[in-house]
Amino acid sequence: MPIAFSAEKGILPDRMIAELVKAGMIIPAYDLVSGQVQPASLDLRLGETAYRVRASFLPGPRARVADRIEKFKLHEFSIADGAVLETGCVYIVPLLESLALPPDLAAATNPKSSTGRLDVFTRVIADNARSFDQIEAGYHGPLYAEISPRTFPVLVREGSRLSQIRFRRGHTTLDTEALTALHAREKLVDAPDADCAGGVALSVDLSPHFHPGPQGGEPKGAGIVGYRAKRHTGVVDVDRRSGYAVHDFWEPLAAREDRSLILDPNEFYILASKEAVQVPPDFAAEMVPFDPLVGEFRVHYAGFFDPGFGHAGAGGKGSRAVLEVRSREVPFILEHSQIVGRLVYERMMARPTKVYGEAIGSTYQAQGLKLSKHFKS
Repeated sequence: MPIAFSAEKGILPDRMIAELVKAGMIIPAYDLVSGQVQPASLDLRLGETAYRVRASFLPGPRARVADRIEKFKLHEFSIADGAVLETGCVYIVPLLESLALPPDLAAATNPKSSTGRLDVFTRVIADNARSFDQIEAGYHGPLYAEISPRTFPVLVREGSRLSQIRFRRGHTTLDTEALTALHAREKLVDAPDADCAGGVALSVDLSPHFHPGPQGGEPKGAGIVGYRAKRHTGVVDVDRRSGYAVHDFWEPLAAREDRSLILDPNEFYILASKEAVQVPPDFAAEMVPFDPLVGEFRVHYAGFFDPGFGHAGAGGKGSRAVLEVRSREVPFILEHSQIVGRLVYERMMARPTKVYGEAIGSTYQAQGLKLSKHFKS
């Protein structure tokens, strides 16, 4: 049955996402589970079958993903009770959620934060799609996850949540003038001279971070700037929290006196932004790719920031953006304070019932340099 939206444009909040389910515009194969609806997004769940395919693909106009799978698949297997996805391989998994969107409602998808921090390259594909992660207004049909673990083999199962989807009505992005005005009111980042042209600029922090001492005592150990992923590790279960020792998977990177870091090609790094970020409750944000002409590296696979992220009223008081960094084909030197990305802000259609933060058990509120939730503190 039709759903009545207000005249406002914006990103749909949690309660409106729930209304889409009731109205049959989001069609889950099974009932949604606790925590699946986030303040400004819906977690998408893997179905029971995975297909190993020869290569990544887009269906293109007038083509279904299922037909492309039949053409390109090497084999299929059940993940109902859990299965390992190997590094360097490409898999397609039908999702448990499909869509029947009205003509004025579009959607976009992104890997969840924990997925990006594991270096699991994940994108969502729709029938007739010309691009990944973009769902056209009025789309009716299934959704599929393309999954390619880059560093760690991962254990997934039916119901695992690697991606999330946002629904938007109309043009929602703040232009430079509106973003500058919002920063003047809300102090979106703690930089004294924030650059808001085309999104709030974020830079990399290569000053040393120290591990806290026992029982919150004096800091100890050498200052570190981030972590580099190890090769040839064990499997990471994507649904297991605090289950793995950091040193089995990650190499801490010591701070250099000149506050620089040489990125080796094809290595994966976890770093942090110099700026503390906040997203006011009436807005959402997304990290967008930075101009490739200024450096041969990619930052941040998982780009959604929910309303309330880093916000003092939600227990944040400014949270660092964790940066998932990979150099492309040549070594590249990062310098402290070098701009690596921009944070684009969008209007919410309404304030969420619950914002990101302590009240809903959000993992990364008030974070600094932080690995994914799978690793022990």
